[in-house]
Amino acid sequence: MAGDSSNRMKIVIYYAVWAIVCAAAAGILIAVIHTSWFTYIPSRSGLIDSLFGDAVTALGMAAGQGAIVLLTGSVLAHFGRGLERTVLLGLLLGLFDFVMYFVQMAFPLTELGWLPDIAILVGVTVMITLYGMAPRSAV
Repeated sequence: MAGDSSNRMKIVIYYAVWAIVCAAAAGILIAVIHTSWFTYIPSRSGLIDSLFGDAVTALGMAAGQGAIVLLTGSVLAHFGRGLERTVLLGLLLGLFDFVMYFVQMAFPLTELGWLPDIAILVGVTVMITLYGMAPRSAV
């Protein structure tokens, strides 16, 4: 029984790392798109500063999403539930991040502010993780 719980937690940890990678990739891609096509900065140092600032923000948000995945997955593992399809869940999380960031970048009126954006990302991260919940294992 303890080995089963240990295996579930390993999957949760691997999924959290994968979710961070997918969310970070989406955020960095958006940072490059934003700096390349949506920002006018005449100097090279300003361009690098904008790209670096956007990338650091994206990495911070990805790390936060990884923490939410780890917390949600740990609660599921505690109650005897595992996760399935974690590779696809991470890709789905990255896709959502990319679409949300792109819409907010392309249509600035959709930018709600930091608190609503973080609340949306937390809610979607929890929902995507719960979507991958495996049925309760037979005892």
